[in-house]
Amino acid sequence: MTTYLRLLCSLLRNALRSRRCLLLENLTLRQQLAVLSRRSRRPRLGATDRLFWSWLSRVWSGWRSTLVLVQPETVIRWQRTAWRRYWTWRSRSSRGLGRPPVSRELKDLIRRLARENPRWGSIRIVGELHKLGYDVSAQTVRRYRRDARHHPPSQSWRTFLRNHAPHIWAADFFTVQTVTFKTLFVFFFVSHYRRKLVHLNVTVHPTAEWVWRQLIEATPWGEQPNYLIRDRDCCYGGSFNPRAARLGIEAILTPVQAPRANAVAERLVGTLRRECLDHVIIINERQLRRVLWEYAAHYNEGRPHRSLDLETPIGPPARASPRRPGGGWENRGTADPWWSSSRVRMGGCLRCADTDVILVPHSRRERRSGRRPPEPVALAEKGPRIGQLAFDDFVEGWSGER
Repeated sequence: MTTYLRLLCSLLRNALRSRRCLLLENLTLRQQLAVLSRRSRRPRLGATDRLFWSWLSRVWSGWRSTLVLVQPETVIRWQRTAWRRYWTWRSRSSRGLGRPPVSRELKDLIRRLARENPRWGSIRIVGELHKLGYDVSAQTVRRYRRDARHHPPSQSWRTFLRNHAPHIWAADFFTVQTVTFKTLFVFFFVSHYRRKLVHLNVTVHPTAEWVWRQLIEATPWGEQPNYLIRDRDCCYGGSFNPRAARLGIEAILTPVQAPRANAVAERLVGTLRRECLDHVIIINERQLRRVLWEYAAHYNEGRPHRSLDLETPIGPPARASPRRPGGGWENRGTADPWWSSSRVRMGGCLRCADTDVILVPHSRRERRSGRRPPEPVALAEKGPRIGQLAFDDFVEGWSGER
């Protein structure tokens, strides 16, 4: 019953429409029936069908109501594509349209005038060409005049920074939150040359005098840069730049809200957070200062940097050979003492590359008891190789003394 009611309403509506609309609607329905009657599992619309619907969308506003096979947006895309291809064909087929081509003789003349008269502008060159009978625009002169400019060779910005890197430091602040929701301010200086962390300190209330004192502590015995890159933080105070200039340091201010202008310092802040502060819960100012100082020593002495070909800021890292069967360690590449505090706590037998010395560190229980650890024992008479038997004899002798 509902279907017949819809048909009756459609008949009454069509009775009020014009003859042209009825003919176009009949045409569109017959075209879609012709497409569906093709012998194919999924009828495809060819170029002729697309052209028909593109034309119909321009001459009849009610074409969307009779469209069944495709979406209206598809027909609109076809029409735009056909319009673009039409004007492409017109542009290629028509001759004499658009700007006239510029001859090679005129191009060479524009470049010659610009090269021999560097103070002339484009309008002046247009006037001179008009005297010679050439009718060109100022835009054409600008295009070919630009090719005649010869700038003196200069170094790149990266080369400039690399040449001045030994004399550039960067300074910056960053904040750390404690477990009691207290904000601590960290201030540091970093060198551009080898990314060395020159100075670092922590405070709760950063003032201009405190910042100036950090600069004095970071530049002892005349070890100071020529340029200091910093941001526009009010903690520096208004007298920081004149006072630094009296020391021979030129303070360079970064633009407003441009952290990339101080990229070396910003990258160091990210390194400190990712490798140290994100893994530690800070309790107070004293703990944060101790943690950062310990990490600064590791950063300058033991952490390899990709920008330095995996070297440390103070030089190439020391390389240790694998552990020997007798329990010895051999450190090559440094003249420092061959044992460290961490290895002494772990215990074991250590061997120096230059002298045959072994050390048996005391255990944690013996450290708590206050007993002094044994002194290193020279075993030069036992040969260059420390054997397991000599090590066992030494341990038994030391245990007997207890």
